Amino acid sequence: MTHFSHIDKAGNPVMVDVSEKKKSKRTATARSIVSLPKKILDKLVNGEIQTKKGTVFQTAIIAGIMAAKRTGELIPLCHPLGLDNCNIQIDLNEQDELIIECTASIEAKTGVEMEALVGASIAALTVYDMCKAFSHDIIIKETKLMKKTGGKKDFERK
Repeated sequence: MTHFSHIDKAGNPVMVDVSEKKKSKRTATARSIVSLPKKILDKLVNGEIQTKKGTVFQTAIIAGIMAAKRTGELIPLCHPLGLDNCNIQIDLNEQDELIIECTASIEAKTGVEMEALVGASIAALTVYDMCKAFSHDIIIKETKLMKKTGGKKDFERK
């Protein structure tokens, strides 16, 4: 049986010791899906929604990147990482849902899954915050890891 990496033998929370690990190129992509009601989608002009607070998608991208960079401050046992890169893409799918993808990368001893997940989540929450004046019928449907490379094993969701 495997054990939780953040719990010691006595059941206490611990930060994972990565001091003996070798650095490697690590990447992770996470996705959040946001369902917007027609009332908000009708405000979409040239791929962007303008509000009194500013442009929604551009602001969400900046917020997501800023959050990804601060993941170690937000999640108690995450290692603080200086990301080499963070990219957020926002697209509309065939079901008129926003697909927010955050890809983070670093050359390090530990992975960047949490950074990608936090970036996608905060970008989705920023869309909610900026659009809630139009309607509260906004649903952040899911946030999940799509892919990771580097470390012990790679992962890709089909």
